[in-house]
Amino acid sequence: METLNGAFQDLVVQALQFSKSFEKITNHNVYQQAIPEILPLLDKMSDTLLLPGSGIGGFEHLDNAYAKAVSGKSCVLLLEHYSNLDLPIFSYLLRKEGERGKAIAGALVAIAGMKLSEENPAVAAFTAAFTRIVIYPSRSLMGLDARKDRDEIIRSNSINRAAMKSLLDVKKKGKLILVFPSGTRYRPWNPETKRGVREIDSYIKSFDYMCPVAINGEVLHVRQGDMMDDFVSSDVVRMTAGPVLSCAAFREKARAEAAGTEDKKQATVDAVMRILEDIHRTSEPERENALASWKNSPYGLRKENSA
Repeated sequence: METLNGAFQDLVVQALQFSKSFEKITNHNVYQQAIPEILPLLDKMSDTLLLPGSGIGGFEHLDNAYAKAVSGKSCVLLLEHYSNLDLPIFSYLLRKEGERGKAIAGALVAIAGMKLSEENPAVAAFTAAFTRIVIYPSRSLMGLDARKDRDEIIRSNSINRAAMKSLLDVKKKGKLILVFPSGTRYRPWNPETKRGVREIDSYIKSFDYMCPVAINGEVLHVRQGDMMDDFVSSDVVRMTAGPVLSCAAFREKARAEAAGTEDKKQATVDAVMRILEDIHRTSEPERENALASWKNSPYGLRKENSA
Protein backbone atom coordinates (compact mmCIF):
# COMPACT_ATOMS: atom_id res chain seq x y z
CA MET A 1 0.00 0.00 0.00
CA GLU A 2 1.17 3.51 -0.78
CA THR A 3 1.39 6.30 1.77
CA LEU A 4 -0.66 9.47 1.44
CA ASN A 5 2.52 11.43 0.80
CA GLY A 6 3.77 8.98 -1.83
CA ALA A 7 0.50 8.57 -3.71
CA PHE A 8 -0.26 12.29 -3.97
CA GLN A 9 3.14 13.96 -3.87
CA ASP A 10 2.29 16.34 -6.72
CA LEU A 11 -0.86 17.52 -4.93
CA VAL A 12 1.08 17.94 -1.68
CA VAL A 13 3.55 20.23 -3.45
CA GLN A 14 0.74 22.32 -4.94
CA ALA A 15 -1.04 22.62 -1.59
CA LEU A 16 2.14 23.84 0.08
CA GLN A 17 2.43 26.57 -2.55
CA PHE A 18 -1.08 27.86 -1.81
CA SER A 19 -0.94 27.63 1.98
CA LYS A 20 0.28 30.29 4.36
CA SER A 21 3.62 30.00 6.04
CA PHE A 22 3.73 27.32 8.72
CA GLU A 23 2.49 29.27 11.74
CA LYS A 24 2.19 28.68 15.45
CA ILE A 25 -1.30 28.92 16.88
CA THR A 26 -1.93 31.74 19.36
CA ASN A 27 -5.03 33.34 20.81
CA HIS A 28 -4.91 35.80 17.88
CA ASN A 29 -5.30 33.32 15.01
CA VAL A 30 -7.62 30.55 16.25
CA TYR A 31 -10.18 31.40 13.55
CA GLN A 32 -8.72 30.20 10.27
CA GLN A 33 -10.49 31.10 7.05
CA ALA A 34 -10.43 28.49 4.27
CA ILE A 35 -8.00 28.87 1.38
CA PRO A 36 -10.28 27.93 -1.54
CA GLU A 37 -7.48 27.07 -3.98
CA ILE A 38 -6.56 24.00 -1.90
CA LEU A 39 -9.99 22.36 -1.95
CA PRO A 40 -9.80 21.15 -5.61
CA LEU A 41 -6.57 19.32 -4.72
CA LEU A 42 -8.33 17.41 -1.95
CA ASP A 43 -11.23 16.75 -4.32
CA LYS A 44 -8.78 15.06 -6.68
CA MET A 45 -7.67 12.79 -3.84
CA SER A 46 -11.28 11.94 -2.99
CA ASP A 47 -12.15 11.34 -6.63
CA THR A 48 -9.17 8.99 -6.98
CA LEU A 49 -9.82 6.96 -3.83
CA LEU A 50 -13.61 6.74 -3.60
CA LEU A 51 -15.33 3.87 -5.37
CA PRO A 52 -18.79 3.99 -6.99
CA GLY A 53 -21.53 3.76 -4.36
CA SER A 54 -19.85 6.27 -2.07
CA GLY A 55 -22.19 8.98 -0.88
CA ILE A 56 -24.29 10.60 1.81
CA GLY A 57 -27.05 8.75 3.64
CA GLY A 58 -29.72 10.61 5.58
CA PHE A 59 -29.12 13.77 3.56
CA GLU A 60 -32.55 15.04 4.63
CA HIS A 61 -31.29 15.23 8.22
CA LEU A 62 -28.31 17.37 7.21
CA ASP A 63 -30.68 19.53 5.17
CA ASN A 64 -32.87 19.90 8.26
CA ALA A 65 -29.87 20.92 10.38
CA TYR A 66 -28.84 23.48 7.77
CA ALA A 67 -32.36 24.92 7.62
CA LYS A 68 -32.30 25.38 11.40
CA ALA A 69 -28.88 27.03 11.21
CA VAL A 70 -30.06 29.45 8.52
CA SER A 71 -33.05 30.32 10.71
CA GLY A 72 -30.67 31.44 13.47
CA LYS A 73 -30.44 28.31 15.60
CA SER A 74 -27.06 26.90 16.61
CA CYS A 75 -26.35 23.43 15.19
CA VAL A 76 -23.45 21.06 15.76
CA LEU A 77 -22.60 18.06 13.57
CA LEU A 78 -21.01 15.20 15.52
CA LEU A 79 -18.92 12.96 13.24
CA GLU A 80 -17.14 9.69 13.76
CA HIS A 81 -13.42 10.10 13.15
CA TYR A 82 -11.15 7.57 11.41
CA SER A 83 -8.70 9.61 9.34
CA ASN A 84 -7.56 13.06 8.30
CA LEU A 85 -9.59 12.66 5.09
CA ASP A 86 -12.92 12.45 6.93
CA LEU A 87 -13.68 16.16 6.57
CA PRO A 88 -12.43 16.44 2.95
CA ILE A 89 -14.53 13.42 1.92
CA PHE A 90 -17.59 14.68 3.82
CA SER A 91 -17.33 18.02 2.02
CA TYR A 92 -16.74 16.32 -1.35
CA LEU A 93 -19.72 13.99 -1.01
CA LEU A 94 -21.98 16.79 0.19
CA ARG A 95 -21.16 18.85 -2.88
CA LYS A 96 -22.10 15.86 -5.05
CA GLU A 97 -25.66 16.24 -3.69
CA GLY A 98 -26.40 19.32 -5.80
CA GLU A 99 -26.89 22.96 -4.87
CA ARG A 100 -28.29 22.26 -1.41
CA GLY A 101 -25.35 19.99 -0.65
CA LYS A 102 -22.95 22.70 -1.82
CA ALA A 103 -24.65 25.18 0.50
CA ILE A 104 -24.32 22.79 3.45
CA ALA A 105 -20.64 22.17 2.68
CA GLY A 106 -20.09 25.92 2.46
CA ALA A 107 -21.60 26.41 5.91
CA LEU A 108 -19.21 24.02 7.68
CA VAL A 109 -16.86 25.36 10.33
CA ALA A 110 -14.72 22.61 11.84
CA ILE A 111 -13.32 22.48 15.35
CA ALA A 112 -9.70 21.41 14.79
CA GLY A 113 -6.89 20.47 17.14
CA MET A 114 -3.80 22.65 16.83
CA LYS A 115 -1.70 19.59 15.95
CA LEU A 116 -3.16 19.77 12.43
CA SER A 117 -1.78 23.28 12.03
CA GLU A 118 1.59 22.86 13.74
CA GLU A 119 2.98 19.35 13.38
CA ASN A 120 3.46 18.90 9.63
CA PRO A 121 3.47 21.61 6.90
CA ALA A 122 1.71 19.31 4.41
CA VAL A 123 -1.05 18.38 6.88
CA ALA A 124 -1.41 22.06 7.76
CA ALA A 125 -1.71 22.95 4.08
CA PHE A 126 -4.54 20.48 3.44
CA THR A 127 -6.26 21.46 6.69
CA ALA A 128 -6.26 25.03 5.39
CA ALA A 129 -8.79 24.06 2.70
CA PHE A 130 -11.52 24.41 5.34
CA THR A 131 -12.68 27.16 7.64
CA ARG A 132 -12.01 26.09 11.21
CA ILE A 133 -11.65 27.16 14.81
CA VAL A 134 -8.44 25.82 16.32
CA ILE A 135 -8.41 24.51 19.89
CA TYR A 136 -5.81 23.14 22.29
CA PRO A 137 -7.21 19.59 22.85
CA SER A 138 -7.43 18.15 26.34
CA ARG A 139 -5.48 15.07 25.21
CA SER A 140 -2.52 17.34 24.41
CA LEU A 141 -2.50 18.53 28.03
CA MET A 142 -2.15 15.03 29.44
CA GLY A 143 1.25 14.49 30.99
CA LEU A 144 2.06 18.19 31.38
CA ASP A 145 3.47 19.23 34.74
CA ALA A 146 1.76 22.22 36.39
CA ARG A 147 5.13 23.71 37.38
CA LYS A 148 7.49 22.61 34.62
CA ASP A 149 5.01 23.29 31.80
CA ARG A 150 3.38 26.39 33.25
CA ASP A 151 3.88 28.49 30.10
CA GLU A 152 2.33 25.81 27.89
CA ILE A 153 -0.67 25.48 30.21
CA ILE A 154 -1.14 29.25 30.12
CA ARG A 155 -0.94 29.10 26.33
CA SER A 156 -3.56 26.34 26.17
CA ASN A 157 -5.98 28.35 28.29
CA SER A 158 -5.43 31.44 26.16
CA ILE A 159 -6.04 29.54 22.92
CA ASN A 160 -9.18 27.82 24.19
CA ARG A 161 -10.69 31.04 25.56
CA ALA A 162 -10.16 32.69 22.17
CA ALA A 163 -11.61 29.62 20.42
CA MET A 164 -14.77 29.69 22.52
CA LYS A 165 -15.14 33.42 21.82
CA SER A 166 -14.90 32.72 18.06
CA LEU A 167 -17.39 29.88 18.39
CA LEU A 168 -19.91 32.12 20.15
CA ASP A 169 -19.46 34.67 17.38
CA VAL A 170 -20.19 32.33 14.45
CA LYS A 171 -22.46 29.55 15.67
CA LYS A 172 -25.71 31.48 15.14
CA LYS A 173 -24.75 32.98 11.80
CA GLY A 174 -26.00 30.19 9.55
CA LYS A 175 -22.96 27.98 10.16
CA LEU A 176 -22.84 24.25 10.92
CA ILE A 177 -20.15 23.58 13.50
CA LEU A 178 -18.43 20.26 12.86
CA VAL A 179 -16.94 18.41 15.82
CA PHE A 180 -15.32 14.98 16.16
CA PRO A 181 -16.55 13.85 19.61
CA SER A 182 -13.71 11.33 20.01
CA GLY A 183 -11.29 14.26 19.71
CA THR A 184 -8.88 12.17 17.65
CA ARG A 185 -8.72 9.57 14.89
CA TYR A 186 -9.60 6.03 15.94
CA ARG A 187 -6.50 3.87 16.33
CA PRO A 188 -7.29 0.14 16.46
CA TRP A 189 -4.36 -0.52 18.79
CA ASN A 190 -5.73 2.03 21.31
CA PRO A 191 -9.43 1.43 22.13
CA GLU A 192 -9.49 4.62 24.23
CA THR A 193 -9.40 6.67 20.99
CA LYS A 194 -12.91 5.41 20.22
CA ARG A 195 -14.27 6.98 23.40
CA GLY A 196 -15.75 10.47 23.32
CA VAL A 197 -14.01 13.22 25.27
CA ARG A 198 -16.03 14.71 28.13
CA GLU A 199 -15.62 18.29 26.86
CA ILE A 200 -18.18 17.47 24.16
CA ASP A 201 -20.82 17.78 26.89
CA SER A 202 -20.07 21.52 26.96
CA TYR A 203 -20.67 21.79 23.21
CA ILE A 204 -23.98 19.97 23.49
CA LYS A 205 -24.99 22.20 26.40
CA SER A 206 -24.27 25.36 24.41
CA PHE A 207 -26.01 24.38 21.13
CA ASP A 208 -29.68 24.23 20.18
CA TYR A 209 -29.50 21.17 17.91
CA MET A 210 -27.15 18.29 17.11
CA CYS A 211 -26.90 15.88 14.18
CA PRO A 212 -24.82 12.67 14.42
CA VAL A 213 -22.94 11.42 11.33
CA ALA A 214 -21.43 7.92 11.09
CA ILE A 215 -18.69 6.91 8.64
CA ASN A 216 -18.47 3.51 6.96
CA GLY A 217 -15.51 2.71 4.73
CA GLU A 218 -11.90 3.80 4.91
CA VAL A 219 -9.54 5.17 2.28
CA LEU A 220 -6.84 6.36 4.69
CA HIS A 221 -5.46 3.97 7.30
CA VAL A 222 -3.87 5.37 10.43
CA ARG A 223 -0.31 4.36 11.25
CA GLN A 224 1.92 5.22 14.15
CA GLY A 225 4.14 8.14 13.22
CA ASP A 226 3.77 11.01 10.77
CA MET A 227 0.22 11.64 9.54
CA MET A 228 1.35 11.94 5.91
CA ASP A 229 2.63 8.36 6.12
CA ASP A 230 -0.85 6.89 6.64
CA PHE A 231 -1.69 4.28 3.99
CA VAL A 232 -4.23 4.98 1.23
CA SER A 233 -6.55 2.51 -0.47
CA SER A 234 -9.71 2.64 -2.58
CA ASP A 235 -13.03 1.96 -0.87
CA VAL A 236 -16.73 2.71 -0.85
CA VAL A 237 -17.30 5.38 1.81
CA ARG A 238 -20.80 6.06 3.10
CA MET A 239 -21.42 8.95 5.49
CA THR A 240 -24.79 8.57 7.17
CA ALA A 241 -26.54 11.28 9.15
CA GLY A 242 -29.04 10.53 11.89
CA PRO A 243 -32.06 12.66 12.82
CA VAL A 244 -31.54 16.17 14.18
CA LEU A 245 -31.95 16.18 17.97
CA SER A 246 -32.63 18.87 20.53
CA CYS A 247 -29.40 19.24 22.51
CA ALA A 248 -31.22 20.17 25.72
CA ALA A 249 -33.57 17.18 25.50
CA PHE A 250 -30.75 14.78 24.56
CA ARG A 251 -28.54 15.97 27.41
CA GLU A 252 -31.36 15.82 29.94
CA LYS A 253 -32.25 12.26 28.90
CA ALA A 254 -28.62 11.09 28.93
CA ARG A 255 -28.04 12.52 32.39
CA ALA A 256 -31.28 11.04 33.72
CA GLU A 257 -30.32 7.60 32.40
CA ALA A 258 -26.92 7.99 34.09
CA ALA A 259 -28.46 8.46 37.53
CA GLY A 260 -25.99 7.21 40.09
CA THR A 261 -23.06 7.83 37.74
CA GLU A 262 -20.57 10.30 39.13
CA ASP A 263 -19.34 11.78 35.84
CA LYS A 264 -22.52 13.06 34.15
CA LYS A 265 -20.51 14.87 31.45
CA GLN A 266 -18.82 11.67 30.32
CA ALA A 267 -22.17 9.87 30.47
CA THR A 268 -23.63 12.39 28.01
CA VAL A 269 -20.72 11.92 25.60
CA ASP A 270 -20.92 8.14 25.94
CA ALA A 271 -24.57 8.42 24.84
CA VAL A 272 -23.42 10.34 21.73
CA MET A 273 -20.92 7.62 20.88
CA ARG A 274 -23.59 4.94 21.27
CA ILE A 275 -25.82 6.74 18.76
CA LEU A 276 -22.91 6.98 16.31
CA GLU A 277 -22.14 3.30 16.77
CA ASP A 278 -25.78 2.38 16.15
CA ILE A 279 -25.89 4.40 12.91
CA HIS A 280 -22.53 2.93 11.89
CA ARG A 281 -23.69 -0.63 12.46
CA THR A 282 -27.08 -0.29 10.75
CA SER A 283 -25.67 1.53 7.70
CA GLU A 284 -22.71 -0.81 7.11
CA PRO A 285 -24.69 -3.35 4.99
CA GLU A 286 -25.41 -0.59 2.45
CA ARG A 287 -21.68 0.05 2.07
CA GLU A 288 -20.91 -3.67 1.85
CA ASN A 289 -23.51 -4.14 -0.89
CA ALA A 290 -22.09 -1.22 -2.87
CA LEU A 291 -18.56 -2.60 -2.50
CA ALA A 292 -19.68 -6.09 -3.60
CA SER A 293 -21.41 -4.62 -6.66
CA TRP A 294 -18.24 -2.79 -7.65
CA LYS A 295 -16.06 -5.87 -7.16
CA ASN A 296 -18.40 -7.91 -9.38
CA SER A 297 -18.46 -5.25 -12.10
CA PRO A 298 -16.12 -5.57 -15.10
CA TYR A 299 -13.91 -2.78 -13.78
CA GLY A 300 -13.74 -4.28 -10.31
CA LEU A 301 -12.94 -7.74 -11.64
CA ARG A 302 -10.15 -6.35 -13.83
CA LYS A 303 -8.63 -4.51 -10.89
CA GLU A 304 -8.86 -7.58 -8.62
CA ASN A 305 -7.19 -9.78 -11.24
CA SER A 306 -4.38 -7.29 -11.81
CA ALA A 307 -3.58 -7.05 -8.11
